Amino acid sequence: MAEPTLPMTGGCMCGGVRFELSEPLLGSLFCHCKRCQRRTGTGVSTSALTAPGSYRTVAGEELVGTWDPGDGGYVKAFCSRCGSQLFTTNPENPEILAIRMGALDDDPGIRPGAHQFVDYAAPWFPVADDGLPRFPERIDAAALPPDF
Repeated sequence: MAEPTLPMTGGCMCGGVRFELSEPLLGSLFCHCKRCQRRTGTGVSTSALTAPGSYRTVAGEELVGTWDPGDGGYVKAFCSRCGSQLFTTNPENPEILAIRMGALDDDPGIRPGAHQFVDYAAPWFPVADDGLPRFPERIDAAALPPDF
């Protein structure tokens, strides 16, 4: 895998929102929760954790909408014009930001390292037999391999 060119860039489908990441991504995972299924219309979403302070919206800040589920779940950010999913943040610590990998322009230089919420995987989209660690609920960071 090649090292990503920094800053990494990305954006929404309509081009109204553009962002950049000033540091490499820290890790990535597949999420099979029902919320991600409904949010994306797919069986799984793929997100990558950013280094604190490395994310910056460079265009379209006024188009970034958010949805807070209000139950301690992560706050979802999207383009209010085209609906593209952009990132998610921890409601208690917005510095914990995970980018939606599909919103990136180029290869980020990392690959997903685990599956979380596998107990909720869609029956029509089973969890891949890829050898990655699986977590029935939210990922247990203490159980991750050191190279995650």
